[in-house]
Amino acid sequence: MARILIVDDEAQIRMLLRQLLEKDGYEIDEAADGLIAIRKFKENPFDLVILDLIMPEKEGVETIIDLKKEFKDAKIIAISGGGRVGPENYLKSAERLGAARTFTKPIENEKLIKAVKELLN
Repeated sequence: MARILIVDDEAQIRMLLRQLLEKDGYEIDEAADGLIAIRKFKENPFDLVILDLIMPEKEGVETIIDLKKEFKDAKIIAISGGGRVGPENYLKSAERLGAARTFTKPIENEKLIKAVKELLN
């Protein structure tokens, strides 16, 4: 069973993504920010990380840089609802840094599940 780490500072988003992915049979863990995500990934690497880009403590872009530096093969889906400049700029940066897929919030469930399946096969 594939293990997925959901990283988002919004508990409700984590819960919704957890429910969606557990229904498809994935083992899910959560982190509220990039610092926690890095620690959890180092303890026991995940098959996939779904990562919000705008968070306190350690933002998603920084988290992607750190993950890719230490775990070059880490598979990452970046998500963003925007911020001051809108999500497009953040998502483009995430792609340049190694995110395999990017999505704007709110995410269409079917598109996310399809991306997860493609990346884990």
